[in-house]
Amino acid sequence: MPSQEKILHINGLKTYFPVRKGLLRTVAAHVKAVDGVDLEIYRGETLGLVGESGCGKTTLGKSIIQLVGAVGGQILYHEGEQTFDLLNLSPEEFKHIRQKIQIVFQDPHSSLNPAFTVFGSLQDPLKLYGVKTKAERRKIIGDLLEAVNMRREQMDNYPHEFSGGQRQRIGIARALCVNPEIVICDEAVSALDVSIQAQVLQLLQEIKEARGLTYIFITHDLSVVEYISDRVAVMYLGKIVELAESEALYRTPRHPYTQALLSAIPIADLDRKSDRIVLEGDVPNPVSPPSGCAFHPRCPKFKSLSEPEKQRCMGESPQLSDATQLTQPHLVSCHYPN
Repeated sequence: MPSQEKILHINGLKTYFPVRKGLLRTVAAHVKAVDGVDLEIYRGETLGLVGESGCGKTTLGKSIIQLVGAVGGQILYHEGEQTFDLLNLSPEEFKHIRQKIQIVFQDPHSSLNPAFTVFGSLQDPLKLYGVKTKAERRKIIGDLLEAVNMRREQMDNYPHEFSGGQRQRIGIARALCVNPEIVICDEAVSALDVSIQAQVLQLLQEIKEARGLTYIFITHDLSVVEYISDRVAVMYLGKIVELAESEALYRTPRHPYTQALLSAIPIADLDRKSDRIVLEGDVPNPVSPPSGCAFHPRCPKFKSLSEPEKQRCMGESPQLSDATQLTQPHLVSCHYPN
């Protein structure tokens, strides 16, 4: 079970991408991919991060490890008695953090260099963090391959010699080779067949328990999130709109957007089946998001509100706050949560 010890504290994180126009390529606007995210991640938990394509979940994951530069906010990493603000570290100081926070990329094929064997791809981080002899590196990589249910001798093969599921296992082994504390899984099973997905998810669970890892699991597949996550954060247009324990969020979703996402999950049990909530329109342009609540142009509840309530939704941005006042917080960014 996850502890209540914070390992990562994200405060007001903003990641914007400039939109350039004209002959001089001047900055005309910004795409607000991550727009003021607040999030606490506890040691030993699996936090699921879900939402539609383009909601900012992958950018949030890459911002944490500074593969994408954030423009504001704080990312505080807690290691024992020390706290590091990841946005204010020098490259040399951040080298230590890269060992502690690793990522498994979405595409298992393009994330591996086709010119290198598995050993060639995995040995560089080991060299960087002090494993000097080749014999030691081969032993560590062989042990890692066995930990992800592959054979030691496969370290001398090239990426094109493996299936998609095997390549993803190699990606997991690469993330583990420097003994991290946090692993960001960015759509780690979305490119795999359903049967292979189940194997990789089971593998991730076993590795987490054996090594005491903390996962940030980014996906658009709500069925996968329900299986693997302790808590779930739902993102919409660069903001978190709902955050709760997995069981509570799936049993009683509070935000209309979460309700619409959950209604789209295929369910074979007719007794559990609910009416599909179809959202109208497209996701708004993140360059110029709607005023007030960004979800109000697509919200199924908006039409049934009174005129003063509609004005509040259009003019006032809701804050992420506890909607239930129960023992376990259920945070919702909505003026009128169910």
